[in-house]
Amino acid sequence: MTSSENEPQTLLAVEEQVSVAKRRQVTGTVRARTLSHEREQPVEADLSVETLEVERVPIGRFVDGPIPDRQDGDTTVISVIEEVAIVEVRLKLVEEVRITRRTESRKMTGEVTLRRQEVVIDQDPAPDDPAA
Repeated sequence: MTSSENEPQTLLAVEEQVSVAKRRQVTGTVRARTLSHEREQPVEADLSVETLEVERVPIGRFVDGPIPDRQDGDTTVISVIEEVAIVEVRLKLVEEVRITRRTESRKMTGEVTLRRQEVVIDQDPAPDDPAA
């Protein structure tokens, strides 16, 4: 026998190999939707209403020159003049136009439409789920 015959010999009987792979699987679906709700809401508000009152006041007197517009409290006074031919030209105050500002407040009641949205999430099970 030779020396190579005396040495132990190793034979490979079985070899295992591992293979790893990934795959996608649907486990369910999710659906999101919005719902809108409307409701009527009564509201109150203070409203301010301005009106103008025009009053014409006849004067009929002669003046020395034009009279500038003036403010008397809430009233604006506009003087109206005309030239009158006599022996001389003089200014005659014909009338004053008085414009008075009046402000009043009152309550307003009405309905307004308010909208609100919510999101609803529905989840469906997977098509091959035995619990479905």
